[in-house]
Amino acid sequence: MLEFGQAKPDAAPADLIRDVTEATFMAEVVEASMTTPVIVDFWAPWCGPCKTLGPQLEAAVTAAKGKVRMAKVDVDQAQQIAAQLRIQSIPTVYAFWQGQPVDGFQGAVSQNEVQEFVKRTAALGGEEDDGLAEAIAAADEMLSEGAAVDAAQTFAAILGEEPENAAAYGGLVRAHVALGELDQAQALLDQAPAAIAGATEVEAARAQLALARQSADAGPVADLRAAVDADPEDHQARFDLAAALQASGDTEGAIETLLELFRRDRDWNDGAARSQLFTIFDAAGPKDPAVLAGRRRLSSMIFA
Repeated sequence: MLEFGQAKPDAAPADLIRDVTEATFMAEVVEASMTTPVIVDFWAPWCGPCKTLGPQLEAAVTAAKGKVRMAKVDVDQAQQIAAQLRIQSIPTVYAFWQGQPVDGFQGAVSQNEVQEFVKRTAALGGEEDDGLAEAIAAADEMLSEGAAVDAAQTFAAILGEEPENAAAYGGLVRAHVALGELDQAQALLDQAPAAIAGATEVEAARAQLALARQSADAGPVADLRAAVDADPEDHQARFDLAAALQASGDTEGAIETLLELFRRDRDWNDGAARSQLFTIFDAAGPKDPAVLAGRRRLSSMIFA
């Protein structure tokens, strides 16, 4: 029987719900959502429905005990942010996770819908008190140290106790990727239980598999770098260079290359640079230093 871990202390309500301005939006919403989902309530003092919805959201966020945070944005005082996020009516509520809006709704909704929205948003961050956290952390450490076989066995044991544990399921997929067993990893993803198929941990494993498949077709870094130096507007060569850098293990270099491509032409190839950045971010995980820096820079470009 695997030993259960300990839950983290509940966050104080004052730390969970904050009034946010344009000056603090980047820190309190974009950066804060790298580790904890943030619900953003766009409201105004003259908005009648906002006076009902706001307290409902605050109560549900407080009840979530630190699994989600809330930012209150007065659109009259933050018109630039409202315009950038295309806020056309209030109340409007967005859920931010890892620097990006991922869910939301407009207008008044029922209290049950509010509670479901908050619950759904809180789940983006994963469960931290599921009793198997220590075993999952141990398996993750094994995987990071190159002991993929041992990690796979541990993840499988966890799934034996809790078949719909998203962290363990994603971990098992990542272990197969690390072992070069890409077909087995794909089969696991195809068979993922519906309840966790879209979970953050499973999506991270899916991203790692996508990058592993791309690495097989990556060209020589030196040749691609020479092509970019010869023609800085050759966006395909720059995109391919990022793939080659990622395949060589240079995640930071790949992110830097894609950010430069996004800066030059964010709409190139249907936003391919941004999509590839998200794939790398998902695969590396929200705590990776290169990912944290890359997300901040991308968000700054998007919200500039």
